[in-house]
Amino acid sequence: MRRWLEGLESRQGLDALTAKSRRLVIVSYAVLLALMLYRGVAIQSDGSAIGPLVAFVLPLALFLPSILARRARGHAWLAFVSLLFFTQGVMVATLPGEALRGVLEALVSLALFTGCMGYARFRSRQLKARHQDA
Repeated sequence: MRRWLEGLESRQGLDALTAKSRRLVIVSYAVLLALMLYRGVAIQSDGSAIGPLVAFVLPLALFLPSILARRARGHAWLAFVSLLFFTQGVMVATLPGEALRGVLEALVSLALFTGCMGYARFRSRQLKARHQDA
């Protein structure tokens, strides 16, 4: 795996891979946030308090500063949090009538995980290379 990633870095360049990973993170983050907002509002419309909405959205919202500041470490932590959403999506997919939403949530969170891990790796290597050149 390491050899494959290093070959990919040499063929495409760190700047291009970092940009592609960032785009994947932004798109999948926005879609997952929209799914969680929809889910929280749907539960809240059943008469619940605002708690479910906050519980679904807050874990993602806490990482918004890291995404905007392009911090590699924040992206790495978001990758691990996205695995919780993946697990939740798989569990929701087993509920009657909720398969599509659960599979969509699992796939989007998996895309977020992949993008975050890629961004964390490529951005940290990019910063190391710039630091060594200076």
